[in-house]
Amino acid sequence: MVTRTISLYKTSFTGLSKEAWLLSCIMLVNRSGTMVLPFMTLYLTSNEMDRTLSEAGFVMALFGLGSIIGAYFGGKFSDKIGFYKVQLFTLIGGGMMFIVLGQMKSYPLICVVTFLLSMINEAFRPANSSSIAFYSNSENRTRSYSLNRLAINLGWAVGASIGGLIADFNYELLFWVDGTTNILAAGLLFYFLKPKIQLKKESNHDIRKTEVVPEVMSAYKDKIYLWFLVLMILFSSCFVQLFTTIPKYFRDDLLLNERYIGFMMAINGVIIVAIEMVLVYTLEKKNKHTRWIIIGLVMCAFSYLSLLIPGNAKFISLAMILCITVGEIMAMPFMNVFWTQRANDKNRGQYAAMYTMSWGIGNTLGPYLCSTLVEATNFKIMFIVLGNVLLITAVGFYKLSKLKLKKIIA
Repeated sequence: MVTRTISLYKTSFTGLSKEAWLLSCIMLVNRSGTMVLPFMTLYLTSNEMDRTLSEAGFVMALFGLGSIIGAYFGGKFSDKIGFYKVQLFTLIGGGMMFIVLGQMKSYPLICVVTFLLSMINEAFRPANSSSIAFYSNSENRTRSYSLNRLAINLGWAVGASIGGLIADFNYELLFWVDGTTNILAAGLLFYFLKPKIQLKKESNHDIRKTEVVPEVMSAYKDKIYLWFLVLMILFSSCFVQLFTTIPKYFRDDLLLNERYIGFMMAINGVIIVAIEMVLVYTLEKKNKHTRWIIIGLVMCAFSYLSLLIPGNAKFISLAMILCITVGEIMAMPFMNVFWTQRANDKNRGQYAAMYTMSWGIGNTLGPYLCSTLVEATNFKIMFIVLGNVLLITAVGFYKLSKLKLKKIIA
């Protein structure tokens, strides 16, 4: 049994390109410093900053708005000047802006700098997604994205756990660490994936000769993809609460300290690192991608609804994190597969940009609407709303899979 498990893990990680591994290592360094986002709401509502939850929600909404604009231009420039240059510029620029944001004490300046930071920093995502798609093929693309997510979540586990300790000591240090790791990741990208390597790869299309190229050349005219993006906005609006309003609920209502909150966020990353690659390797063979997305959405819905159950605060919060982590593992890798299957070399940046923009819209609407809802009612109402929206989204994906099947038959 142990031998079979080890063999399964080994097989899950084989057959990926050297560039996919390098991109994931760079992502690991970058995300190991991810400390600002999960603690931003706590920082703004701390005694030092003394802002309301709705004011913190507005800042997080500006972060989401900036990510929408950044994603658009990130995808546009990825198709025009190449994903390498876009990644390099955004890593350096984002790192500098994180450090600047940490020095801001005026609320209006925090709003402005947060928006600019997000616009620069989030332009990295579509460029990174395009590069992963480019350095993979139809046989290993899902696992290539999962490897990248593994790096993100391993970095998240490190960043969240250390970030909890730093936040308990001094919130301002979070911004310095986050900015420094961004710049360090840019240095690694420049050293290991120089433009000449990318140009060499771009001239070699042999790895994609066997792939089926979608007929739809414009993501803006792909109706199925547009409906998919609407569902992604609903999902991301709910999922982002894990990093915005939920930490405040844990601290103020469940009376958990920053260290324990950071520990739970780290658990989320550790579980993903431990099982996602193997699970994706096993599930993708069944070729039922939408089914796994639906199951993941139901799990995420249950995770929020589980917070309505009374009991020990540490047990309830831990159970919620475990449940939403399983849902995330089931859904997100196959959401990436959906858009990559509809894109090709000429429009990949466009598809990646719109996918990232859907997250940006969710990250804009979600924090603002939910923080406003909590201040008008209470957290329990928010949990009920989130659970039901996620269940509706699951139904939407079921309908979308039927529509997609009819298009294929037609």
